[in-house]
Amino acid sequence: MDQAIEKEIFIRLDKLPLEKQQQVLNFIRAIATPTGVAGEKLLRFAGTIEPDDLHLIAQAIEEDCEQVNVDEW
Repeated sequence: MDQAIEKEIFIRLDKLPLEKQQQVLNFIRAIATPTGVAGEKLLRFAGTIEPDDLHLIAQAIEEDCEQVNVDEW
């Protein structure tokens, strides 16, 4: 962490009442918690999509996602 930022955080945090300090801590915990699902929990799905379906997905991405519609905006 940048020392100047850390110093300012501590100075400002020290001036807050305990209730506000707890709110800051809760906020920090919330933004520091990764979102989504851990990869290890998704491993059970590995290999479950049929190769033919994977080919169709890849083909659709190549055909549809590489086009720009200038009139869209």
